[in-house]
Amino acid sequence: MLPDGLSAEDEQRCRRLLADATARYRTRPAAAAVLVPLCLVRGVPALLYTLRSSRLAGKHKGDVSFPGGKCDPADHDVVHTALRETWEELGLAVPEEQVWGILRPLQDREKATVVPVLANVGPLDPQGLRPNPEEVDEVFVLPLAHLLQAQNQGYTNFCVGGRFSYTLPVFLHGPHRVWGLTAVVTELALQLLTPGTFQPRLASAKLPGG
Repeated sequence: MLPDGLSAEDEQRCRRLLADATARYRTRPAAAAVLVPLCLVRGVPALLYTLRSSRLAGKHKGDVSFPGGKCDPADHDVVHTALRETWEELGLAVPEEQVWGILRPLQDREKATVVPVLANVGPLDPQGLRPNPEEVDEVFVLPLAHLLQAQNQGYTNFCVGGRFSYTLPVFLHGPHRVWGLTAVVTELALQLLTPGTFQPRLASAKLPGG
C-alpha cells in the first residue's frame, strides 16, 4: 500500500529517477548503507527514524539516524546491507521488491561513503517494533507534512578550528532533532517524493568531504 498522497504513478516516477543511481552504486563498494523507510502510520505518510543506543561505541551513539550500518563482506550489495541492518536493528523485514532505489551516496565526516536506500515499508505501527536495545534506544516517525513545513526546517553552521566551515540542514520540533547526514538524506528523499513542494534551503549542503 502506498502512503496517502503518493500514487502508483509516483512510485514509478521515483523508481525511474533512481534507476541510474541504483544501477551505478548498487554493487559499488561502500562503507555503510542506510534504509530510508517510507511508511504509513495511522493513515499518514511518514519517514521512520531511530535513536542510536547511547551504549554504542564511537562518535554516533545517541544520534538520530535511519536504520543501517556497516557493509559486511557477506552482503550481496548495499541494498542487502540496508535490509539486513534494518532487520537486525528493528526486527522489521522489508522485501526487496519494496525497495524503490538508491539515493545519492554521501560521505560522512570521516569521508566514508554511506549509501541511502529508499523503500516503501507500507502500513506500520512503530509501537509494534521490537528494536534491538544494544543498537537502538528509540524508534519514531515524522510525517511528511511535518517535514515539509517551513517552521520545522532550519540549518546549522559548523565551525572547524574556530572558523566557519560548512552548513547543514536540520529538522526541528519532532521528538528529536534530525541533523547531520540524516538530515541531508531526508532532504534528498523529500525532493524526490514531493517535487515542487519541498524547496530545500540548502540545496548544495553536504558534509565535509562529500
